Amino acid sequence: MITLPIYQVDAFASRLFGGNPAAVCPLAEWLPDDLMQQIAAENNLAETAFFVPQGRDFGIRWFTPELEVDLCGHATLATAHVILNELGWPESYLHFHSKSGLLKVHRKDQLLELDFPATPPQEAPAPAHLLEGLGARPVYLLRSKFDYLAVYATEAEVLALRPDFGQLGQVATRGIIVSAPGTNCDFVSRFFGPGAGINEDPVTGSAHCALVPYWAERLGKKRLHAWQLSKRRGELWCELAHDRVKMAGNTVLYLQGEIKVTL
Repeated sequence: MITLPIYQVDAFASRLFGGNPAAVCPLAEWLPDDLMQQIAAENNLAETAFFVPQGRDFGIRWFTPELEVDLCGHATLATAHVILNELGWPESYLHFHSKSGLLKVHRKDQLLELDFPATPPQEAPAPAHLLEGLGARPVYLLRSKFDYLAVYATEAEVLALRPDFGQLGQVATRGIIVSAPGTNCDFVSRFFGPGAGINEDPVTGSAHCALVPYWAERLGKKRLHAWQLSKRRGELWCELAHDRVKMAGNTVLYLQGEIKVTL
């Protein structure tokens, strides 16, 4: 039996019970993959992040309740909160090594800013089940490295979507992003990932690796303000910097405790 620290942080939120909650487990060394997956399933949050020290940097991995993913924004933001605010890291920069390469986090005034690789979407044909699952035809359909992106004409259309998650779960993709111009911001989005065990993700940082390049080109501006329109809602301040996407947001600690597991 071993005891591990665990934290739960609301990411891309300025108050508790907003944004996207992520669990964060600091480790001295990696646990067996199946044990990390079981912990994530027990936590039953969109993502649980595990990190280990690697010199002055850190290795990071993310698990949904169903599987390991290659990139996750909100759980990286939550991990940065734990290292910077709870564990007393003396610097304002963090470097994480991940399956998606080097990820950076910078304390920027009261915000934490992610620096992630851009994944620009390209026009794509609609696979079976996608349009039926969304229930409303988008103006444009594109695909990025990880997800489909369905673009609608108005924010109201995005809010009105009532997806059939059984249909969307049959689409061979990590998730489906839906987006439109924002009424009080540059753009809005929602994210559906039933194939990864998450019907609707509250706030999806990694989806903005595709959203920011798309909206930067369409709107002709590199700095963008975005809202993700889940029930919990999340606010992001974004910037396209060549082949990188920067996403800044607030974080709030909800829980700190211990878990006991058997190796």
